Amino acid sequence: MPLPIEVLAAATAARAAPLALAALGGYTSERAGVINIGLEGKMLTAACLTAVIGARTGNAMLGLAAGIAAAICLSLFHWLATQTFRVDHVISGMAINAIAFGGVNTIAAKFLDPGATPPRLPDPPFLILAFGLPILVAYGVSRTRAGLRLQAVGSDPEKARLVGLNPVWVRFGGLVLTGVFTGLSGALIFNGVGNLTDTMTAGRGYIALAALILGGWRPIPALLACLLFGFLEALQLVLQGTSIGGVQIPTEAWNALPYLATVVALAGFVGKTRAPAGLGKP
Repeated sequence: MPLPIEVLAAATAARAAPLALAALGGYTSERAGVINIGLEGKMLTAACLTAVIGARTGNAMLGLAAGIAAAICLSLFHWLATQTFRVDHVISGMAINAIAFGGVNTIAAKFLDPGATPPRLPDPPFLILAFGLPILVAYGVSRTRAGLRLQAVGSDPEKARLVGLNPVWVRFGGLVLTGVFTGLSGALIFNGVGNLTDTMTAGRGYIALAALILGGWRPIPALLACLLFGFLEALQLVLQGTSIGGVQIPTEAWNALPYLATVVALAGFVGKTRAPAGLGKP
């Protein structure tokens, strides 16, 4: 029996929210000219620290603060590597993901008691932030001095220098915001999963980056792309156990639906979107 439309809508919102926050994190770094494929690692680390600190202190807010702080630290590592040591942006992002994947289980084994139930914050505040912040960021980037500086550096860092801007420090601010947004995303993912594993993010950082690309590096279109991917993820839950033409479709095939849609969407639209001209430039 198909799910009621209200249930499907709620499931779509719940699955789109962490994508929207992560895509916003990708936006504030890539709009400043820093390629960021390390969203997945930042989200995973934030989820891990949210769980561990929340469990050890019994305070969900402290857990959230620790998760955001961890994501900011990784973002600043990315800033330092790319802006000071001129490490390739993609390599730096891959290193962040590797650190996160390798560190989560170690941290959990050392600091999270078996059977511990970390406290969790309610989801509604996260949902409000996930769907409200893209609108605020879109306004801020187009109407405020800081936002216009972010755009200027991402569009042409050399011209930005000629008018007195320092791209390195503008990117610093953009990456701090990346840490905040991916930290919120990771904490929300932990809220939904409830137990700490190194697979809890399940590739959502890459899907969020795909949504950012499909949205043309703009906050509100990226949010709409996240809603589409969230709908597909919710839909695959509805389709579990169904058959087509009398043929039973394996569960794994339905699980792959959101990721397959991501690949198809990128293949069809990536050439039609325009990245910030200064992306990846020193």
